[in-house]
Amino acid sequence: MLRLRPFGLLLGGVLLALPAYAAGPLEAAQLDFYNARYELSAAATLDACATGGDVAACELRTAALLFQIKRLVGQSKDKDKAWKACATCPELMTAFKAALARGQEVARARLTEFPEDDETLFLLGKLDLNYVWLQLGTLGHKTGWSEYWEARKALDKVLERQPGHVRARVARGWIDYIVDTRMPMGTRWMLGGGSKKRGMQAIREAAEAESEFFTRTEARFGLWDIQVREKDSAGALATARLLIEDFPENVELRKFIDTPR
Repeated sequence: MLRLRPFGLLLGGVLLALPAYAAGPLEAAQLDFYNARYELSAAATLDACATGGDVAACELRTAALLFQIKRLVGQSKDKDKAWKACATCPELMTAFKAALARGQEVARARLTEFPEDDETLFLLGKLDLNYVWLQLGTLGHKTGWSEYWEARKALDKVLERQPGHVRARVARGWIDYIVDTRMPMGTRWMLGGGSKKRGMQAIREAAEAESEFFTRTEARFGLWDIQVREKDSAGALATARLLIEDFPENVELRKFIDTPR
């Protein structure tokens, strides 16, 4: 059973050290997010993003709001119809755009002053990608290309300076995977190209790398998502069982594990 401690997480009797930023409210919001309690995660990051200008909180808040919208409309084939039938979606979208704008504003201002701040550069790219995935993947809208290019260039710059940056490798891997698997050939060229194989390899390697707890968790959830997409039932089940040990309240993981095959 996972329990919060002042300076780390106790997992299976082993205390995992966490960086200072993860030993407070953001850590609790991350735990809610990875337990699929997206509403709680979004609420917990509201003040830190809107008032405090915490770019990491804004990134997590946009991700939590994205997954709320995805849960409501993302599985429907007729996304426009599902959106129109969703009473809470416009409010969620307004909250998403506000958190996105706040995070982008603070991140860009910080990078103007400190252009080599790789963590802020990564978070700007991740914010942009949350918008792209919401519009393209969840709602089926072909928009957000300026955010796409800003994200791609930001992640490439981070990885140029820090090839081992695990979160950037995961995000960049998703770009390669989605561009290659979801975009028509002509559009792939316009978006700078992609590679399903390279994207999958990057995310798998990130999931296996030694890294901070939530960084490794993000990579493992990314690997699970890709395994599900690729219909790798055995691999997806193994990853889901690994994740459920740390996030036993995640109903989506539990449903996947318990579904007969």
